[in-house]
Amino acid sequence: MTLVKFEPLREIESLHNTIQKYFDDFAPFNSPFLTEEYSPKIDISEKENLVVVTAEIPGVKKEDLKLTLQDNILTIEGEKKNESVVDEKDYYRKERRFGSFKRTFTLPFEVESDKVNADFKDGVLSIKLNKVKPEIPEEKVIKIK
Repeated sequence: MTLVKFEPLREIESLHNTIQKYFDDFAPFNSPFLTEEYSPKIDISEKENLVVVTAEIPGVKKEDLKLTLQDNILTIEGEKKNESVVDEKDYYRKERRFGSFKRTFTLPFEVESDKVNADFKDGVLSIKLNKVKPEIPEEKVIKIK
């Protein structure tokens, strides 16, 4: 029998991400019920001994990004700045979003916090985190007295 660590916050975060995905899918319709904040799209995948996080963050400078990793929780935050101020009446359509963002994820595996590799190129942030190799519990025979 294997014991599994109970992590209620991971369950809540999973539910939050699922609900957020549905709202993100409807964002282009400009509903007054949806937020006007900028939020980059994120993919998290697994490759052998790596967890790979990829974020689409076009129009953001590397200097405006901050990555943190604490207690197996990865946080990506930054700001997409609107560099031109134009009167609203000159627009036929305005869909691009600007502003500060902060995305936080509980990683699905334990990772080595001192071996994180982050690369930012052409508006795509790629973060590679090495998974901690699980310790295989050793079976010990106990003598019965």
